[in-house]
Amino acid sequence: MRRPKKYESGEAAQYITRRAALRKLQLSLHDFRRLCIIKGVYPREPKHRRRAQKGASDIRILYHAKDIRFLMHEPIVWTLRDYKIFAKKTGRDRAIKDFRNLKRRLKLFPELKLDHIVKERYPTFIDALKDLDDCLTLLFLFSTFPSLRLIPREQSALCRRLTIEFLHYIIASKSMRKVFISIKGYYFQAEIKGQKVTWIIPHYYPFKPHSKAEVDFKVMSIFVEFYTIMLGFVNFRLYNSINLAYPPKFPAEVLNDTEETLKDEASFVSDRIAALNLDLMRTDKLQEDEEEHDLDLELLEQDGDSKRILKMKQENQELARLRTLFKGLNVFISREVPREPLVVLLRSFGAKVSWDSTIFPGATFPETDETITHQIVDRPSLPNQYLSRDYIQPQWVFDCINQRSLLATNKYFMGEVLPPHLSPFVDANRDDYIPPEEKALRDPKLIESHEQSDAESSENDADTDEEDPEMEQNRMDAQLQLAYQEEKIEGEQYGMDIVNEDEIDEDPQSDEDDDDNDEAPTVDGRDKERLKEKKSMAVQSGKVYKENKRAQHLKEVEEHRLKARMVKPRHRNLFRKLIREKQEKEKSEWLLKKKRRVIEAEAKVIKKAAKKSAKRSQATKTAK
Repeated sequence: MRRPKKYESGEAAQYITRRAALRKLQLSLHDFRRLCIIKGVYPREPKHRRRAQKGASDIRILYHAKDIRFLMHEPIVWTLRDYKIFAKKTGRDRAIKDFRNLKRRLKLFPELKLDHIVKERYPTFIDALKDLDDCLTLLFLFSTFPSLRLIPREQSALCRRLTIEFLHYIIASKSMRKVFISIKGYYFQAEIKGQKVTWIIPHYYPFKPHSKAEVDFKVMSIFVEFYTIMLGFVNFRLYNSINLAYPPKFPAEVLNDTEETLKDEASFVSDRIAALNLDLMRTDKLQEDEEEHDLDLELLEQDGDSKRILKMKQENQELARLRTLFKGLNVFISREVPREPLVVLLRSFGAKVSWDSTIFPGATFPETDETITHQIVDRPSLPNQYLSRDYIQPQWVFDCINQRSLLATNKYFMGEVLPPHLSPFVDANRDDYIPPEEKALRDPKLIESHEQSDAESSENDADTDEEDPEMEQNRMDAQLQLAYQEEKIEGEQYGMDIVNEDEIDEDPQSDEDDDDNDEAPTVDGRDKERLKEKKSMAVQSGKVYKENKRAQHLKEVEEHRLKARMVKPRHRNLFRKLIREKQEKEKSEWLLKKKRRVIEAEAKVIKKAAKKSAKRSQATKTAK
């Protein structure tokens, strides 16, 4: 039997460098990178790099050898090679100015098909839904890009159309669950076929070009090329599941991509939003607003687990209420408000939406309509207002969806300071810092106590403002002196009572002596000691125990040192990592609490100054 040579087996045979892979596949670096992105093949990190690199100590990009063998049997490799041949032949035709042959070759341009790769990477439809988060986030980002050298306008238009189709499915199926406004954009989470899909719609800003060092649009466009095929398959399947015609048909004036509309960025964005305010054609006779049938729980009663059935029934009822949260509302969106996320959210929960038809296309009713119940405004005041509608800020819509109920609109009026916008994506039972508003939302009792404490603090502030500081100090001293005297009297009273009772119970001999002789009782040294013990055992007022923080800190440091000594040498790095993570968590929590204290102190100062100014103005009015 032949003895294997060095680096012919083990990790050296399992890994292959990128240069060797390029030589084996006979592809350029760009084509190899494109092939790997489409097929889902990524570089690997070996356990022992020197063994995998056959003794070399420098850092190289390594792939699994079986992945490269897997790529060798891919039909796309031949298409990529045809691209190289096509580029050489067309370049030769241009050089010799053979335009007749060049036109013939351009008609035979090799087409790259990715349908079989989508089926290969996602064998089931649920697998595609699980990997839909990155796909949607990237396509929504590219749908906002203008025409660039590496991003043609046709690609942005395709991303725009696919994302609009997906949002129309979300609106028709009413599968939206959570929303949140962030610096990055608007976070959305929907439940599709039991899978939670989360994506980001970026804020709309005028595009600012980046340098090549910051963003590699060439690599991103390769991902977009694959994700557009994938989302097309997903949209087709989703539309058929709820009996909607695919592809959806929009009016001629909406999504009409001509040379003028492709150049104008404002019309490109407004057409995308106008398409979201249209009803799609169905393939059955059911109406879009027809409520879904409730879950048939009678079939599950055979299991015998009544708690589980009740929980499922409760969740089903809660979801049914959530789907019709805004049903019956007619909402008008002002021109300064971002319309795209609000249109999706309001229509997903049953509301009807419109805006100013003189500026943007796709409006369904004018601002003067008396049936409007809410108008979303993001400015301090309006010149003309209607009494039949509520003028609210956009955050009301997001908070209502996260709380799964219609909140009171008085906290969201124009010019009001909005309540904190809490993220629904955080864990409720986390160990980190939890703001008091989030605690109050989970426990209604905390809301009442928080309001009572605020009212009491405001009353106390008003009282302290009215009184002089000397009178206030005298009043506090008098209260403290009175409390001290009461505690002293109570302690002496309880002590005397206990002493008298003990004397009656334990020393009956003295009573007989008192009856026989009407003289004062003689007290021995033993009796004096007994009296002293009884007085020391009497009930006294308690005192506040003050902990020595420095001693407590030194004790914790000593305990930490003892724990560190107990750790084995091979586990010390892990122990240090855990301690570092714990310290970082404590530091972040302390910083958040400090930030909260500073904000509350500033708010209290502003509130006091406003009250004083109001009182002064009222006093000047009464004086006049």
